[in-house]
Amino acid sequence: MTTPSTSHPNDPLHWVLEPDVFGSGFSLADAARAAGHEVSLWDDAFWDTGRWPRPAGHAVFHGSLGNAARIARELPYRPGSFCAVDAFHCSAWYPHAEPWLLQKGSRLLTVAQAVAEAASLPDVFVRPDSPLKPFAGRVVPAGQMSLSALDFGFYYDDPALPVVLAPVRSIAREWRYVVVDREVVAGSAYESDGRRALPDDPDGRPFQFASEVARALTPPEPVYVLDMCESDGELYVLELNPFSGADLYACDPAAIVAAVAAHLATRVPPRSAP
Repeated sequence: MTTPSTSHPNDPLHWVLEPDVFGSGFSLADAARAAGHEVSLWDDAFWDTGRWPRPAGHAVFHGSLGNAARIARELPYRPGSFCAVDAFHCSAWYPHAEPWLLQKGSRLLTVAQAVAEAASLPDVFVRPDSPLKPFAGRVVPAGQMSLSALDFGFYYDDPALPVVLAPVRSIAREWRYVVVDREVVAGSAYESDGRRALPDDPDGRPFQFASEVARALTPPEPVYVLDMCESDGELYVLELNPFSGADLYACDPAAIVAAVAAHLATRVPPRSAP
């Protein structure tokens, strides 16, 4: 049996990073080490062996969304994983983001209810309510809503799964921003197909708009990811996602590491992780 270590305020931040999971190749490892933090690499075998890293003080995971959610739920790290799943359901945060939201006029239904309305539905964008995304969001043409159209039986088998139906909107560009304590600390433009990413200009309109939204929006978690988009020449909030399970594309790793460390130093008492 492993004896828990005793945390100390001066213990370095420990990053638990899952390697090779992001299509963009993003990693916080080099920036974390350069800042003097400890880094351990996550291995899924830890779930079977119980031999996950046991930091003395603060620990933060960054990697796949599934592991981020499970670590938040099962491991005693503090904070461990910024992945408060319930807070990132669309039904939880859409009301707070209504002034800036792209998906205005959306409806929350179950898969079964959406299929039952198939004959009366126009072209519609459909996505899961859950941030864990048991299927990918997609446009379903008028009259073609069905279980198979929503991948039923492949990634989930519950027809009561909540989904969001929204009017179809064209999207020209997309950006991802890391928010810490209501401040945007890093940003990246990206293409969802192909994972091509470019650093975003902090003086540009999208970065400034994201900063305004982040300061005004009720945050789902102190550290999270804010996705913005341009549609018909206007900027909108597209999505909020858990930080610990998000590809951060061309965001500045050093800025992220510094901001998360500062947040933990002032807001989160350390605790050992048995």
